[in-house]
Amino acid sequence: MFKELSIGFGLAAIISLVVMGYDITLFIFLIAASAGLFYLIRARGMVSTKNFKSATGTGRYEISFQDIGGQESAIQELREALDFIKNHQNIKLLGIRPLKGILLSGPPGTGKTLMAKAAASYTDAAFVAASGSEFIEMYAGVGAQRVRKLFQTARDAAQRQNKTNAIIFIDEIEILGGKRGQNTSHLEYDQTLNQLLVEMDGLRMEDTVRVLLVAATNRADMLDPALLRPGRFDRRVKVDLPDREGRKIILALHTRNKPLAEDVKLDIIAKETFGLSGAHLESLANEAAILAMREGCKEISQHHFNESIDKVMMGGKLDKRPSKLEMKRVAIHEIGHALISEKVRMGSVSTLTITPRGDALGYMRQTPEDDTYLYTKDYLENQISVMLAGAVAEEIVLGNRSTGSAGDFEQAVRVSETMLRSGMSELGVVCSDSLPRDLKHHTITGIVREQEERVRDYLTGLKQVFNEVLEILLEKEKITGEQFRSLIH
Repeated sequence: MFKELSIGFGLAAIISLVVMGYDITLFIFLIAASAGLFYLIRARGMVSTKNFKSATGTGRYEISFQDIGGQESAIQELREALDFIKNHQNIKLLGIRPLKGILLSGPPGTGKTLMAKAAASYTDAAFVAASGSEFIEMYAGVGAQRVRKLFQTARDAAQRQNKTNAIIFIDEIEILGGKRGQNTSHLEYDQTLNQLLVEMDGLRMEDTVRVLLVAATNRADMLDPALLRPGRFDRRVKVDLPDREGRKIILALHTRNKPLAEDVKLDIIAKETFGLSGAHLESLANEAAILAMREGCKEISQHHFNESIDKVMMGGKLDKRPSKLEMKRVAIHEIGHALISEKVRMGSVSTLTITPRGDALGYMRQTPEDDTYLYTKDYLENQISVMLAGAVAEEIVLGNRSTGSAGDFEQAVRVSETMLRSGMSELGVVCSDSLPRDLKHHTITGIVREQEERVRDYLTGLKQVFNEVLEILLEKEKITGEQFRSLIH
């Protein structure tokens, strides 16, 4: 009512001044400037008092650690840290300082968010989630106020649910907690981080609601040292990519609601998916179900999973169709990779195809012998020879090479640099950074050239094998490793 009366009296005053002959240009400008300033301040106030309930997730999550597979060691370490919260009476008697923060670090898609939700269920705590990007604004002081609001929201949520524990989960904390002093344009980033440090220092065991901060990042190297010191993030839990047994458990979790055919072997799928995260494996199981639905099948078969592995790793099939001459070159290139792969390790070829997927016109997929984390000199030399085999095969059969080998050469050079840094070259143990550029180049090219000659000597006598496999591959466009081995034998 007051607002309407003010507007009415203001218009009446302006009209009266105009009738009396006064110049009201300056008066109108001042009113417009005052109104703009008023709405700007109001907008800033609305942003700074944004309710975190609408920007974050609060409530109960019926997710337990049994729903997370492939992370047994990380879950065990996290559960030990959470026991300090569950058994707060015992730790108080022993004079143990309560944990204030737990940092989950690891590659994307490994289940860090799920572990935070499971931690809330394990400790019977209220759960509030936010992303690091929600605290960064162009207005000074807004981020710090949002940090205060976040901790208050967690306490209020716990009281409404009649709980004594609350867990705050901040994803992508490297945005909020990056090293201070890197953003010289303004100090909004530093102020926001400072407020987070203050809030963490203010957590006490005697509080009515005990708050624990759980954060996730895949760039722990970007975090400010003050955030990582004891008393802030007291535990750093590494959530890494699952191993072979872990991948099998994850696949079992994601296929428990899907009808599987009798020929499905999860251990084989787990063996062929080295390096995939839990999110990739979930997508793999989903893509296999989609393929089965498109074919009108009531069950998901092994070939659906094999196709979904290719799709998750390489991308979907492309509509572009190379010419017959290019298809022949691609086929020869991939056959060269496969022949050397079988030479260095029998049974290593899983799939051979010339169907374009993603950025590749064709590819040869290997089956890892086992999850490997340390590599010998022989293993790395064999990998280089497999990478070079495609270009050498084109040169032997067609008389020249193509640009399709550029990616293979880059990988071969990177592996050669790894051998140099690991003391596996003719130079022995050296410091790669202080090594003269010409000597480094000569050593790396020497490693590559040695394997190139090795590959050429082997493939030169296999022209008949090339012709036999080439005819079948051009006709079917895709053959399995078993079919390839029956052809070359």
